[in-house]
Amino acid sequence: MIRKERAILALEDGTVYRGYAFGHRGETVGEVVFNTSMTGYQEIMTDPSYNGQIVTITYPHVGNYGVAIYDMESNKPYVRGFISREFSAEYSNHRAQQSLEAFMQQYGVVSIQGIDTRALVRRLRTGGVVKGVIAHRSYTHPEDPYGEFTPAEEQVYVSRALGHQDIDGHDMTREVTTALPYAFPTLRHGKRVVLMDFGIKHTIIERLAEVGIEPIVVPAHTTPAQIMALQPHGLFLSNGPGDPAPLEYAHKTAWELMGLLPTFGICLGHQILGLAAGGRTFKMKFGHRGGNQPVKNLLTGNVEITSQNHGYAVDIDSIPNGAFVATHVNLNDGTLEGMAHSRYPVFSVQYHPEASPGPHDSRYLFDRFIEEIDAFDGGSGTPIAKANSGRLGV
Repeated sequence: MIRKERAILALEDGTVYRGYAFGHRGETVGEVVFNTSMTGYQEIMTDPSYNGQIVTITYPHVGNYGVAIYDMESNKPYVRGFISREFSAEYSNHRAQQSLEAFMQQYGVVSIQGIDTRALVRRLRTGGVVKGVIAHRSYTHPEDPYGEFTPAEEQVYVSRALGHQDIDGHDMTREVTTALPYAFPTLRHGKRVVLMDFGIKHTIIERLAEVGIEPIVVPAHTTPAQIMALQPHGLFLSNGPGDPAPLEYAHKTAWELMGLLPTFGICLGHQILGLAAGGRTFKMKFGHRGGNQPVKNLLTGNVEITSQNHGYAVDIDSIPNGAFVATHVNLNDGTLEGMAHSRYPVFSVQYHPEASPGPHDSRYLFDRFIEEIDAFDGGSGTPIAKANSGRLGV
């Protein structure tokens, strides 16, 4: 029988799950969430939108195809920790350069395996997301890594989880945005678009380049004047982590540029547009995270299976004067998944059309963005996007 180093997951409500250490040996604390994707663990780990969170993968076996540098969504993992029923120490994949555990050890990702992830996910769905601590016995008791944590020690970690700072009201984008602007290399000249980086994924930039856009990525705090000085044809508001409400600088920028440039927002960018227009956002009980969320396009009646990662949503009814109209809704819970401005070429979706990982049903949105840019530019800047025009449809 192989002996395994002990580890625990202690939640702020007093629940403790006992399992085994994996990845980097140590301790970590964050908001515990779950993702229902069946593949794509590397893309999930390197998605900056997970900054501050410990991610539970519902698929029971993780790591069997290793890690490939080509699948990185940023320069490093941003998850605070990782939870799985079983991690594979071995892998089989001609594209992979290393095992998942070696990758976690390289980047300091503390993980736990061997717990009942079904029970944990039911707990999160019933009571909502909570803060938690992963602790490895080999880190706290190097002389006895195979022993059990005592009840008193477990309660110390419960208290540590309870005292950890909430994501609510905290600006998480400062930790993930680029420090300096940069241009993404393209093989052809296209429409120049400024991408505001609130935690952007590499695949999003690549998809925009594929449809004929020359992306220029700028920090989250870039001002409207600095953006317009780049003489862009369009504006893109990226995904990112945490609560959108504290990002008042981003709300201001989006508001001042609304109507001046064709604008596309996804995930956090979608929420920023709602707040910029005077609306409200709210925290969801356990959010949408996974590659199997059904979304109905209200303009066409089509249903898309989408990739999502968010814990906040926009209240469309709170936006004054009907400035934005709903274009997409979630079929599981009816929350807003997309909207378009009633006058300006500005639209957004709550999900991830780049689908990395996930299905490709929504990639048409990148084509719609370049069409809006072409029409706006060709019409001497006349706003042409209407919520009821059907341009966001097929």
